[in-house]
Amino acid sequence: MEFQKDNTFITGRLKSVSYAFKGAAKLITTEHSIMVQFSIGILLTVAGFYFGITPTEWLFQTMAIGLVMSIEGLNTAVEKVADFIHPNYHERIGFIKDIAAGAVFFAAITAIIIGFIIYIPRIT
Repeated sequence: MEFQKDNTFITGRLKSVSYAFKGAAKLITTEHSIMVQFSIGILLTVAGFYFGITPTEWLFQTMAIGLVMSIEGLNTAVEKVADFIHPNYHERIGFIKDIAAGAVFFAAITAIIIGFIIYIPRIT
């Protein structure tokens, strides 16, 4: 069966959204790093309500959670493609995977700093 693109605006967008939801569900249910990050995101959301963070702090916190999870999703996609192309260890594939993991590291450090800025004054 050949793939046929849906060129109509509304049904095409609805299909795109459904694929995005399926992808997000696959990430959350199959990838341990996303499971951990999703759990941390939920804990921070609960903490935000508990400590009564400001609307601006909510913006930064939400952006930080979304940034980390998005970059982790891209990292997972890069790893899956790399493993598909070259299932055995290869130095260049390892280099590519390390770079993708480095992007997640930058996002995570940024999110941690934002979390410290928001919550340390409330805890101390």
